[in-house]
Amino acid sequence: MSIAVPRLLGFAFANADLLVEVGTDGRIAFAMGASEIVSGAAEGELKGRAWDEFIHPDDLPMVDALFEGLEDGSRSGPVIARLAQAKDAAPRAVAICALRLPDNKGAVSCALSSASPDAAPKTGGLQDRDAFEEAALTLLRNAKATGADLELAMLDMEGLEAARKGASPADRAALDRKLSGALRAEAYGGAAATALGDERFALVRARGEAMSALVRRVTKLVNAGAPKPITAKAEAIPLKGEGDRQAVRALRYCLDTFLKEGPGGALPTDLGDALSRSLEKTLDEVGALGAAIRNKEFHLVYQPVIALQTGGLHHYEALVRFGDGSPFPLIRMAEEMDLIEALDLAILERALEVLSKRPGLKLAVNVSGRTIASAEFIESATRALHAFPKARGRVMFELTESAALEDLKLADRHLTALRNEGCEICLDDFGAGAASLAYLQQLKLDVLKIDGRYIRDLQRGGREATFVKHLVSMCKELKIRTLAEMVETEEAEAAVRDAGVDYAQGWYYGAASDDLDWAPNKTAA
Repeated sequence: MSIAVPRLLGFAFANADLLVEVGTDGRIAFAMGASEIVSGAAEGELKGRAWDEFIHPDDLPMVDALFEGLEDGSRSGPVIARLAQAKDAAPRAVAICALRLPDNKGAVSCALSSASPDAAPKTGGLQDRDAFEEAALTLLRNAKATGADLELAMLDMEGLEAARKGASPADRAALDRKLSGALRAEAYGGAAATALGDERFALVRARGEAMSALVRRVTKLVNAGAPKPITAKAEAIPLKGEGDRQAVRALRYCLDTFLKEGPGGALPTDLGDALSRSLEKTLDEVGALGAAIRNKEFHLVYQPVIALQTGGLHHYEALVRFGDGSPFPLIRMAEEMDLIEALDLAILERALEVLSKRPGLKLAVNVSGRTIASAEFIESATRALHAFPKARGRVMFELTESAALEDLKLADRHLTALRNEGCEICLDDFGAGAASLAYLQQLKLDVLKIDGRYIRDLQRGGREATFVKHLVSMCKELKIRTLAEMVETEEAEAAVRDAGVDYAQGWYYGAASDDLDWAPNKTAA
């Protein structure tokens, strides 16, 4: 067999299963190696085949972008792409490294290695945030084993939305395909790329190349045929290869926080340093929060819940506080950083200690949707309840809506286990978050707390009043009691009483405090 010298030079970089060369006509000009194993076709069958018929159409924009970004003498990859297959053929995927030699008449030399189809994204577009997080975690774990040096690249594509709005539907779709392909081609393995907003994107890539080269390639691709010019600005944050899930979630948390609370408009010139500092600070804060939870370095405050039929105290809701500031940022951090289960259990244990010293007292504690899905939490909570037998019948769990319940049947089994220990179950903030009528249908509940936004407007009548009255009526038929929160005035109390609500909570009866000796104030008397 006679092989041209440029081809030999082109393949010298490769440690691959199959070597192919793609000519400027878009067809495979040459193939050598384990062709049938990699592609399912013999070498002779590949020669002359159109490249866009060889690669899966969803991954073709990425591979096209990989080729377009090659300059003479440069190489790119690897990216993982699926191969186009007949309907009855098993799915196949390959890792592609590409090289363009200056003396090879514009042809691109490709080294293909067999890859698992599961390693390739299921769609050709950008990943959603959850998939991006998982991909980043996998890359960090692999980086620890292989010594790869990775970074998070942040891109601000100024003018993208204006270009999209000024384009026809077909041109807009073509622009989106180009952009997702260009970003995936720059991402390590061709997968870890996601959108952070209309014009903001992030991807994980190998370190070593100047960010200006990435910007040049991406803008060249997306501006080809774009109705309006698009410019890009990019910064990078080094990623350590610990492969720790909490580190990845810390990155996501501080990224979300920065984008929500940081300056609007274009990315600042010191974004990389700013996010690096934010990540370091977040990891420090996560460590401190974890220690505070383990050591129970928090205190509880209590807000009274009133039985409207009698006007007397029914129970208190126990609320966590860390120092004097608002607890909500730390609670959000606990949820995002997988600390919420430990926090919910620590609050329950503290509440049980209080109940053991106060006969007749009844407390409600919050438990997140993520926590209630954990069998380990149910086991730990059951042990804690058994350790304080005198508290039986005096604990209510308020299921918060901060995270949607993905498995309602599992959640109901876990809630039933707590009910069997003498606890009541309340669904918190119904109407504000993820909960729907399916929750009422599939979960065995004792109490439903109606979100305060409906209560504030209840006394004005209209749609909110109709909603609350119908909800209360339905709950009565289901033998579920109702609780109105954010009752702040005498008029609001009269409105919820007229609507048939069973319990009320709000500033009208008292703010959350250390006091466990509630008595009606003059206003509420």
